[in-house]
Amino acid sequence: MKLYSSYTALGLFLVALGCAQAFTVEDLPETPEDGELWVLLVAGSNGWFNYRHQADVCHAYQIVAAHGVPDDHIIVMMYDDIAYNIENPTPGKIINHPNGTDVYHGVPKDYVCGSVRPDIFLQVLKGEKVDGAFGSGKTLNSGANDNIFVYFADHGAKGLVAFGENTLKAVELNKAIKEMYAAKKYNKMVFYVEACESGSMFKGLLPADVNVFATTASNATTSSYACYFDKARKTFLGDVYSIKWLEDSDKENIEKETLEQQYTVVKKETNTSMVCQFGDMDISKMPVGTFQGPKPTIGLPRPTHPPHYPPSWLSCGADAVPGPEVPVKILQNNIVNAANAEDAKDAREKYAELMKNRKFMEGVVHDLIDVITNDVGLTNTIFTDNVELTQFDCYYAAVDKFHDKCFNVGKNDYGLRMLNTFVNLCERNFDINTITDAIQAVCTHPHMYGIH
Repeated sequence: MKLYSSYTALGLFLVALGCAQAFTVEDLPETPEDGELWVLLVAGSNGWFNYRHQADVCHAYQIVAAHGVPDDHIIVMMYDDIAYNIENPTPGKIINHPNGTDVYHGVPKDYVCGSVRPDIFLQVLKGEKVDGAFGSGKTLNSGANDNIFVYFADHGAKGLVAFGENTLKAVELNKAIKEMYAAKKYNKMVFYVEACESGSMFKGLLPADVNVFATTASNATTSSYACYFDKARKTFLGDVYSIKWLEDSDKENIEKETLEQQYTVVKKETNTSMVCQFGDMDISKMPVGTFQGPKPTIGLPRPTHPPHYPPSWLSCGADAVPGPEVPVKILQNNIVNAANAEDAKDAREKYAELMKNRKFMEGVVHDLIDVITNDVGLTNTIFTDNVELTQFDCYYAAVDKFHDKCFNVGKNDYGLRMLNTFVNLCERNFDINTITDAIQAVCTHPHMYGIH
């Protein structure tokens, strides 16, 4: 899709003027080709507990497609295990709002299941060739005049976001951005990131002079929130930050509304977490449609709400829950809403198992921190302090060892909550060898999966 080039108009004007004033070809400014818009949409999680991430991404697809971005310029990465999940009461359909319309239809399945990986994401982002065995092979075939919009939804921790069974580190993402800028792979690029501690993906790392603007669901130290619990589906349908920008784009004229105006709306209405912005603030003055599609608004149907839905359901945030507590809240709701005694018993058993598994993980991590500090009081402080990450090398080395030897944080979402202890150890200048040795010594349990 073509972006308007002021150079083209200026060139035509000078050619006409030159007929009377003898301008030559050398007098004309260089005329770059009109640029295109590329969109990359990513949901890094899987499983029914995480329904909302893929629902958010599918909704984002409907917006950019409705605003004229063709499928060959949209790349979607998601596990695709929700629409036809056995838990789904409406097979083949995904909704992002109570009683909402289907947002799954038409969504490209470029990279699914095991191909939802950080290395493949970075290849796609940088326009590198991707082996067709992993998916469609589509990448951002962008150039110096093209704009890029990237939207990501998943779990996160300080300095990283979860990505399938692995993680995408903040330093890796920002390194890729700088490489793309140096290689003239884009004109302007915008990131919207939905994840806990998502501000840490850019804070202190994203330069203001590489033509990138980013907004995040939270700052560098706090959680993002889920909303719209659905009784029929027994899960949350969306994330607060994401719902706020998605529903704003649904109803506003994004060819006139600026990124800054959308950010202001989202920040004001997301009263559960601290929405942040980073990078080149001049880009925020550009229309949202420059990055979400240039065609005039094609309004997506606003869902109607039958009487049995309470009014609060129409306001994402009224029932908001911190991302890490979503599995707990879902199972608590399932106990309360159980249709019969058998269903209630099943929900209670699942809740008890969830809490038991969490307690086990906390115990393992507490033991390894004890080994490192040899101080009960300091161990408790390490477990509870909440400071920003600055010691990236130490932290990432500890995370990699924990991920490999102790708990795979892609397979065990709750493991992301344990990573804060390594931030605290590294910020207190504990030796990384001491930390990794403790992980090696303490984490002797079998491979585990599904600690949410």
